[in-house]
Amino acid sequence: MNPAGMPPARRIAPLVVLVAALHGWLLTMQPEALVSPSARTVPAFATRQVAVPEPPAPPPAPPRPQAQPRPSAERPPAAEPPQAAATPQAHPAAPVTSEVPARVPPRVVPPSDLRYSHLTPPPPPAPPPEPLGAVPPHAAAIPVPVKIHYDVEVTTRGVALNGRAELHWRHDGNRYDARLEIGGALLPTRVQTSSGIVTREGLQPLRFSDKYRSEEATHFERDKGKVTFSSNRPPAELLAGAQDRLSIVLQLAAMVGGNPALYPPGTSIAIPTAGTRESETWVFTVEGEEDLRLPMGALRGLRLQRQPRKEYDTRVELWLAPQLDYAPVRLRLTYPNGDSVDQRWSSADKG
Repeated sequence: MNPAGMPPARRIAPLVVLVAALHGWLLTMQPEALVSPSARTVPAFATRQVAVPEPPAPPPAPPRPQAQPRPSAERPPAAEPPQAAATPQAHPAAPVTSEVPARVPPRVVPPSDLRYSHLTPPPPPAPPPEPLGAVPPHAAAIPVPVKIHYDVEVTTRGVALNGRAELHWRHDGNRYDARLEIGGALLPTRVQTSSGIVTREGLQPLRFSDKYRSEEATHFERDKGKVTFSSNRPPAELLAGAQDRLSIVLQLAAMVGGNPALYPPGTSIAIPTAGTRESETWVFTVEGEEDLRLPMGALRGLRLQRQPRKEYDTRVELWLAPQLDYAPVRLRLTYPNGDSVDQRWSSADKG
């Protein structure tokens, strides 16, 4: 048949079949294939982002301020106003700035900043301050620099001779020098000197000398713990509190003057004492106060006495005047043969 002579329905049948086949093919396509290239640009970019490996997780943010209370110098943490704790919550998404490192070591609060008395026991109370003027039991009252003049009476073989003596006492609070000179018209001159250190407990002699016809000296070698003599005698052990035969007078005055209540009558005071040939312990007994008549006038004196312990020992008697800060106002030496030397205060000058 001639296609041109076909009826119209027969001529469009192939076209209908072609359109139907085209529609069927389109229905089998994925939805993405029906979207224009410009519309597919954004989804394709998002898909590539998902495929990229994720960066390492950022370090954890520091703990929130309200979870770690910090004591305040003004008030305890519990007394802070609510808005101070709520301020960090106003910006939960705020990034961590460089001023706050990601890993900050915990702050160590010194004990002085703590305000939790129930966690930190209070320190023990401090001892009450010592009242002004109080003297520790073993402290010594070092006499002020002074020059004391004595009238001297020397009795030898029953004959009394008169002379003068002068005790010159000087110190600067650290070192001291003492010098006693006895002499007169008919008396040969005798000079004793003592020098050393001033301490809280009194005097620490370093050198003692005694010059009568010739001079002999004694050295207190404290770094070696011994006492040496220029007379070639064997050295002696240096005992605690050791004195020489001149410094012991001033040391007793300093000890008793420091705290007189420690030395009632009957008290014994033992002090190692060195001469120019030997060192031995002298023991003084507090005898009590007596009335004295001295060239300077009448006054009370506390008498201390050292009794002889051996056949050739010298008895030593010392009177300290409470009215004059326990200054040595009289000193008497009695020798085994009966001779004696008696020094009695006549006047004094500032040292």
